Amino acid sequence: MKIFHLSAECYPVAKVGGLGDVVGALPKYLNQAGHHASVVMPFYDRKFTRENEFDIVFEASSRLGNHRYEFQVLKEKTNKLGFELFLIKVPGLIDREEIYSYPDETEQFVFFQLAFLDWLNWSQQTADVIHCHDHHAGLISFLLQHSALYRRISKIPTVLTIHNGQYHGAFGWDKFYYLPEIDATKTGLLDWRGGINPLAAAVKCAWKYTAVSPSYLRELTIQSNGLEYLFYLEQAKGQGIINGIDTQVWDPETDPMLPANYGIENAEDGKQANKELLCERFGLSPDKPLFTFIGRLVVEKGADLLPSIIRHSLNDHPGEINFLVLGSGDRPVEQQLTELKNQFAGRFNSFIGYDEGLAHQVYAGADFILMPSRVEPCGLNQLYALRYGTLPIVRSTGGLKDTVIDFESDLGYGITFNNNTIDEACYAIWRALTLYQNTELLQLLRKRMMELDFSWDKSANDYIKLYESLKI
Repeated sequence: MKIFHLSAECYPVAKVGGLGDVVGALPKYLNQAGHHASVVMPFYDRKFTRENEFDIVFEASSRLGNHRYEFQVLKEKTNKLGFELFLIKVPGLIDREEIYSYPDETEQFVFFQLAFLDWLNWSQQTADVIHCHDHHAGLISFLLQHSALYRRISKIPTVLTIHNGQYHGAFGWDKFYYLPEIDATKTGLLDWRGGINPLAAAVKCAWKYTAVSPSYLRELTIQSNGLEYLFYLEQAKGQGIINGIDTQVWDPETDPMLPANYGIENAEDGKQANKELLCERFGLSPDKPLFTFIGRLVVEKGADLLPSIIRHSLNDHPGEINFLVLGSGDRPVEQQLTELKNQFAGRFNSFIGYDEGLAHQVYAGADFILMPSRVEPCGLNQLYALRYGTLPIVRSTGGLKDTVIDFESDLGYGITFNNNTIDEACYAIWRALTLYQNTELLQLLRKRMMELDFSWDKSANDYIKLYESLKI
């Protein structure tokens, strides 16, 4: 099958979170299974695009309302990512450095979708499936079905994957004129609560939709920022498929970003070597258990509770634990973490920002990773942690609930808690500290979690079965 993936992110081209990791890995595994998967994304003026060569494979112009934009479709020359990578470039609109947060973000992503459909339509391209990721590609299914402009390609099946149902890409009806001529009797498919909602339109119009974990699929009917009833109505065409991880990138035995590589058999020595270097860099003690948080400092991740959790834990266990945070996001949280560095020097430190190499080193050197998430559609951090022998401490929600089993259960390997509160998180940290003192059990759990298989092989096969079910 020929499959186009449409996404705003793709690692290592441009990544903010798990969406980029998924789109950077799934197509590679689909190709390894004998299919032809490609990624189409906006052009960003970033390190990857500056350091690699591209061919112009298509040039044209399209309208966005009253404005006509010239655009190019660029193809990375060598397929170095394991799949064909296409970038849509629009001078002055889609050629900037950052991925999100521009005031004309609506115009950027609407035109990105229109340019893709025009390229597909005018260049006589064919596809067996168009796989849309999140709201940034949410209008594709509707436009294929209800704009006469795309009649030639209107029968191509579409799949939507929801990586985060909190973000819809909604905009007002005053921008309806951005869209090409459509069947006026179908405008209700675009509407949700009085505005144009690309994610809602995609849920209504895609042939199938997936969520990135079975638990998150169910949670969308309870918590999806206003789309709960829609997900309830459309649940028959939904499917939960847990994300995998790219085990070629995330492998402690071969990871080039680690100072000391290790496998299951020498995990204790390998992790200690990485821990010592990490602690030396951040002024922490390698003789104490190292707890960490990696990710965006936002409410969905429970990061607003993080400073209090750390403060209480360090006060409750003076001289017993270290804590290291790697992330950025809400400024008040960043400021509180900076204040904690002064209050708990030698026991707490933070790196405000994101560094891919440092993240790999933290997974390798830490003993525990804390994920007190309010919302976690799948979560990849806990999967990376398991791969590197770092025990996850997670709130049981979404994909965390599907992938982490408490160590006190049969064949368990992590620490779980149910409610997103400071007290429950601190109690989970106390359990981890107690576990750390049981060296034999901790080594057993590390071996158990490093033997788990969360690779993309199974998940990619689930997507292949889904694609095959859509064949006309």
